[in-house]
Amino acid sequence: MAFNDDSFIREVNEELRSDQMKGVWRRFGRYIIVVAILIVLGTAGKVLYEYWDDTRSSSAGDQFLAAMKFADENKNDEALAALDKLEKEGHGAYPVLARMRAATVRAQKGDANAAIADFNEIGKDNGVPVALRDAAKMRAGWLLIENGSYEQVSAAIEEMAVPGNAFRHSAREALGLAAYKAGNMAQARQWFQSIIDDAESPRPVANRAQMMLDLITASGNAPAAQG
Repeated sequence: MAFNDDSFIREVNEELRSDQMKGVWRRFGRYIIVVAILIVLGTAGKVLYEYWDDTRSSSAGDQFLAAMKFADENKNDEALAALDKLEKEGHGAYPVLARMRAATVRAQKGDANAAIADFNEIGKDNGVPVALRDAAKMRAGWLLIENGSYEQVSAAIEEMAVPGNAFRHSAREALGLAAYKAGNMAQARQWFQSIIDDAESPRPVANRAQMMLDLITASGNAPAAQG
């Protein structure tokens, strides 16, 4: 399903203007996360591609592409088997790429806890390039918004929400959403305001941050609990 960022923000703003705030998070929360995570996946995908492109070899590359094809066709078990083999037998970049992709496949299968554990493991592996470790931490952080606590999200990604880090915009947004979901409006406001104050924040991220600030101001209450 494709999301139009501007139309989505307009719909939420209409909800705000109508003063029907009860259940706004229940109605829009998951969509906010989905729209925002596309930015993370785009950044991470670019990093992964560049890393793969620099170290590819024809045989391992063919195996990796075959595994990705299985995943794209929702043949998750076949994809995981192929990726597991590549992780054990591949060389160069491929074992790391296989680990990242396998964690994503587990998330697609609905096994968020396993995916989070995999991404966390990659994020702590000093043998993995820093850019890929950061990408893995961000993926864990976004999954934890719906499957963990604010403290867990913070532990995963707050170190990246600093000036100069390539993932700082996504990290701040994830932290803001996690704080909002936890009912910590002051903390959520702080993170969203930090996005607005950063002149280098991408426009879609800044627009969503402003939307969330408006939502916090208009509601004055913690969001409804997720079922």
